[in-house]
Amino acid sequence: MDKAPVVIDKLTAARGALDKFMKSQGLDAKPDDVANLKGDDARAAFIKHFKDVQRLQTQLDQYTDLTAEQEATIEKVLPRDELSAFRGVYLETAQRLRSQQHKSGDATNTDLDQLDFEFVLFASAMIDYDYIMKLIADFSTMKPGKAMMSRDELIGLIAGDSKFLNERDDITEYVRSLNAGEGLDEAAIRKGYEKFKDDKASHELSEIADRNGVPAASFGGFVDAILNRRIFDGEKLTELLVPLNLGWKARTQKELALMSDLIPLLKKRAGGREISGLKAYEE
Repeated sequence: MDKAPVVIDKLTAARGALDKFMKSQGLDAKPDDVANLKGDDARAAFIKHFKDVQRLQTQLDQYTDLTAEQEATIEKVLPRDELSAFRGVYLETAQRLRSQQHKSGDATNTDLDQLDFEFVLFASAMIDYDYIMKLIADFSTMKPGKAMMSRDELIGLIAGDSKFLNERDDITEYVRSLNAGEGLDEAAIRKGYEKFKDDKASHELSEIADRNGVPAASFGGFVDAILNRRIFDGEKLTELLVPLNLGWKARTQKELALMSDLIPLLKKRAGGREISGLKAYEE
């Protein structure tokens, strides 16, 4: 490995390149301004620039003999709170572009096609689900201002770690629903979070059922069967729509509309596990 001063110089250069790119887009080099990038080409360029920054930061995290002066230099180049915020917007942007990669099959944007998101760079071995639950419990049991992390710091930590990509929104919403110093221990936090997810999933299912005019009870059973078996059965979808008495053309349109609403929810609740038979509705 390079000596620490060499890597620090590379980090400084990579951060400078990121700043220069953001300014070329008429934006400040701040995490909040990433959302204002126009077009997928600009978003893809941000992904490449910040990935270079994060790779060097990850490398520097391996050094155990950094001097106080070197640590101060690193903090000045890329303050920890800014790094955390950049990681969050990187993951959000990468998710969006990766979804388009898989969906479109459009060969016109070669920059997008060739993007390698390297999510492993954005996962900390120290931060896992149990650690997050402990931090949330600490936030809940300590008096306001006394917890190890504030609400915003906790949310930023979750947003910046790729292990929580599929649950980031749920955990964030749950944390926002809690009050500092409320006094919930870790067991209560875990139980509360599971109930929060179940209630949210039920509400989402009811909304999809209402929007598509299908009975909520039978729709819930239809979804549960898919998730339990991780197999999508097209015949069951046809049976679900029988009470609507639609002609073949209207039924086909209804199936496509329903599956367009349902597929994101199925993927989220499957937690990254494949559901056989869905690809026909994704193409």
